[in-house]
Amino acid sequence: MHDRLDISMRANHVLFAVLMGVGLICVALAVAMDDMFYLRLGTEALILGGLALSVDILLGFGGLLSLGQALYFGIGAYVSALVLREVPSFWLAMGTATTASLIAGILGGLIANRVRGVYFALITFGMAQVVAKVVYNTRELGASDGLIGVPVLEIPLGIVTVSAGNPAGFFMLTLAVVIALYAAVAYMFTTPFGRVVIALKANEKRVPFLGYNTWAPRMVCYVVAAVVAGIAGALYPMLRGFVSPELMFFASSGNAVIMVVLGGVGTLIGALYGAVLLTFLKSIVGSYTEHHLIAIGVVFIGAILFMPKGVVGVVKPWLERRLTQSETSSASSGDRTSGENS
Repeated sequence: MHDRLDISMRANHVLFAVLMGVGLICVALAVAMDDMFYLRLGTEALILGGLALSVDILLGFGGLLSLGQALYFGIGAYVSALVLREVPSFWLAMGTATTASLIAGILGGLIANRVRGVYFALITFGMAQVVAKVVYNTRELGASDGLIGVPVLEIPLGIVTVSAGNPAGFFMLTLAVVIALYAAVAYMFTTPFGRVVIALKANEKRVPFLGYNTWAPRMVCYVVAAVVAGIAGALYPMLRGFVSPELMFFASSGNAVIMVVLGGVGTLIGALYGAVLLTFLKSIVGSYTEHHLIAIGVVFIGAILFMPKGVVGVVKPWLERRLTQSETSSASSGDRTSGENS
């Protein structure tokens, strides 16, 4: 089982490297053509990919469908915007937003992890709606208009300084953050703790007989997902210069679920592919008609019917076979070499 999981993760990493490579090529082309619109759109796709990644942590590995994951994305965005309006510091904003999403994740997890199945989905949906309405009606947080006036940041990164107003530079920074989030989450699921989380999804009733607690791993998984969403949300006001209560509404959480299903549930990298596909699809279709939600609905239905494992699920089996063959060939070559030496 572990070998199969290892091959699966390696295939995910290859697909992740491909996506990052394409992203870097697109940056080079956009800079050469002086076309910054799609570069900004790509940055937004990466940020939303962080939200989708948090959904896949719960749905794909923990077996928990969250319909309110935008709550933590919105908390990260609002805390980041509030800090930046007072003290324009990237590191302070990211640190404060991460801490706020961590605390919110612990509180939310203590509530949501008391139930399972559809009740879990409904509780996460309810928590997000309550907080969104509170923000919507709080004048100090901009009420329905949201928070505007987030300054353009100059972000010190050691030997270089990146401006949030520079599309190419901020895209690269966002890409680095997403790479770090993906690497951290992917590593987590290769640890014994990650194996327990995966086992819980497979058969929760059997895990206690193996000597493992079931509540703690789910709680940690929930909090990690909240922090990932919060970190992604903290980047949003730096890109757009404002935040609004809509970031916490069900539409944002629903779109994140669609991204995961479109890309491939339980793959991690599928969340990022789905975010890129859905973001660009909305932009392209939206430029022709205001009824772009119809097109998104059709694509979602089509993905479920014809690609139940998502876009990544179409390519990944072939890639896994290639990796398995390569591993087998390497092992055979090693055995032959040992035999000849002896």
